[in-house]
Amino acid sequence: MSATTPREDAEVGGRPLPPGWAAPAHQPGADSLADTTFEERARENLARPFQRTAIANATDHTVFALQRRFAGTAHDALRDEARRIRAHAITNLPTYLEQWVDRAEARGTQVHFAADEAEARRIVAGLCAERGVGRVVKSKSMASEEVSLNSALEGAGIDVVETDLGEFVVQAMGDRPSHVIAPILHRTQGEVHELFSAMAGEDLPDDPEALTGFAREGLRHAFLTADAGISGGNFLIAETGEVAMVTNEGNGRLTTSLPRIHIALVGIEKMLPRRTDLAVLLPLLTGHGTGQQITTYVSVLGGPRGAGEPDGPEEMHVVLLDGGRSALLGGEFEEALHCIRCGACQNVCPVYRQVGGHAYGWVYGGPIGAVLTPLFRGQADGGELSHATTLCGACDDICPVRIPLHDLLLGLRRRRVAEDVAPLSERLAFRAWGLAWRHPATYRASTAVARAGLAVLARDGVVSRRVPGLARWTATRDLVLGRRR
Repeated sequence: MSATTPREDAEVGGRPLPPGWAAPAHQPGADSLADTTFEERARENLARPFQRTAIANATDHTVFALQRRFAGTAHDALRDEARRIRAHAITNLPTYLEQWVDRAEARGTQVHFAADEAEARRIVAGLCAERGVGRVVKSKSMASEEVSLNSALEGAGIDVVETDLGEFVVQAMGDRPSHVIAPILHRTQGEVHELFSAMAGEDLPDDPEALTGFAREGLRHAFLTADAGISGGNFLIAETGEVAMVTNEGNGRLTTSLPRIHIALVGIEKMLPRRTDLAVLLPLLTGHGTGQQITTYVSVLGGPRGAGEPDGPEEMHVVLLDGGRSALLGGEFEEALHCIRCGACQNVCPVYRQVGGHAYGWVYGGPIGAVLTPLFRGQADGGELSHATTLCGACDDICPVRIPLHDLLLGLRRRRVAEDVAPLSERLAFRAWGLAWRHPATYRASTAVARAGLAVLARDGVVSRRVPGLARWTATRDLVLGRRR
């Protein structure tokens, strides 16, 4: 297939392309950490009642499906084995990366290393520019969200089409995903209907099948006219030099096999030592992610099309993204790299269920987002997220690879204090509190004073007004001192 430029007037199967479909709204950069605080973003999202209900309903459904999926199985033993595999892979990551690169290159895959987000953008944009790529189709990839790849490619004049249905919706809306697995968890069917009707230039039926059909028609055209396909990867297999990918839509296979060039952007921590490790990790990834026995499509990609093979890309490139990952090796937070991006911790987190993914300000939401964002972006930007948790431990209980997220969040809080990132007033207040509660006498005295002061402010045993030192609590909830009379 020769290089092409985006074509607005093409037909698919004799039918004209729906007007406007090929020009969705540009997706904005994903990083809003520098401009807003978690509190501000949370307040904005709490003002959307539908979102709170939709997230709770969807995540409850997924958790119940997970429980049914593993009922009567050796679930705990499987999780123990998965934790062992991931710990071994990360502890020995440099060795397995070297092995993976050797095996991948032997298969004809061209391997590139990206130290950070900017280098990843440069590599992918450079590959596209050198090969005259005019249109790119993309399968779902959180790594591409990390590096804001879409905006970089669009800035280079390349037409970018997200082909996962949820990702396409957020791209067309100028939005971004709010969940690792379900990108449009925060959107209504009515909003999708309004969007697609505007793109079609007519009022489409407000029916999921009809709306999906509209998207499918344009996506087929995008696949047939794309010069390159960009995907992520769920796992790298050191033993074989392959990339494993799971999807519930056929777009993943079309993205990686139909265009003449396939580029996979994968974090270096996705490593597994052996292909047989998939037998342990895949059931946990799909079961904890969606409650399924297995996803609709499991693809293992091992290089470009070979001689005599009927399909596949002419070139396969894998861009291995560091982006702060190697800095965690051997340290206090290394276990964060065990994550397989199933989204289960988001589904049970009481904070995420109220505020949604956008409140976390970057790519990842929920407990894993509160851990990864400050580790990848720095304490100055994301350090406050370690306080966006109740420390209830539900994320620990559900994690398929047993990441101690509770302990990592506490560790990040300690780091925030040690680096003096927290406001001076907050540090002084906690220091005074620690000194007062260090000894029984001052503990009793301070609590007695607090009880007496709050009793004066209370009405019927409840403090509802803004109280100095407790204003952030009483602004949104009551402080109950005793039973209401």
